[in-house]
Amino acid sequence: MAERSVLVTGGTGGLGGAVTAAFLKAGWRVVVPEREGSGTQPAGSGPVRLTADLLEPAGAARAVEVAAADPAAPLRAVVNLVGGYASGGLVHETPVEEFDRMLRINLRPTYLVTQAALPHLMAAGGGSVVCVSARAAVAPFPGAAGYATAKAAVLAFANAVAVEYRQRGVRCNTVLPSVIDTPANRAAQPDADHRRWVAPAEIAAVIRFLASEDSAPTSGASIPVYGRA
Repeated sequence: MAERSVLVTGGTGGLGGAVTAAFLKAGWRVVVPEREGSGTQPAGSGPVRLTADLLEPAGAARAVEVAAADPAAPLRAVVNLVGGYASGGLVHETPVEEFDRMLRINLRPTYLVTQAALPHLMAAGGGSVVCVSARAAVAPFPGAAGYATAKAAVLAFANAVAVEYRQRGVRCNTVLPSVIDTPANRAAQPDADHRRWVAPAEIAAVIRFLASEDSAPTSGASIPVYGRA
């Protein structure tokens, strides 16, 4: 029986599947919210799945409630993977609505889920929050000002959580991928040198480490996971 739970948002995506698998292999109870589904589904040998809209406070609260529902496996970690990418024109060519959309889908779920989970993490004696930013947050590229700004906001938020909750036993760290070697990214960039991209399983191993007690001294870190990109 699992002795600790982790909430993995975006757990059905290209990176999320690898993260979910890594935690299951390590013996965690894994809870994965989805936007569409058939309600809460029991874990069996896999993750607990539930339907929740993480863009809304009620949805984030529901996901956290399910993740913290097993007293034998208290919630000890949250992994914020939900987000999205859209390229566009230069700043003067990009409508503010698109800029706002990047902030909404990347920052809002991270804030709402973390906000709802923090009381449970503190009640369990501490825990870990891992957020996913991006290389673009520290090294922007043309045509993605909204995305870069949103991921920089995720990074700043994670650092704020690390400072505010350090004395309460909750750590918060961030990983910064570049291009992840997923089927969707290969389809979008068929002519790229895919050997330079980082595999989801490699990033998942870093995330699991940051969620575990093996990284207990570490909080407020921004970890590049670029591969050779």
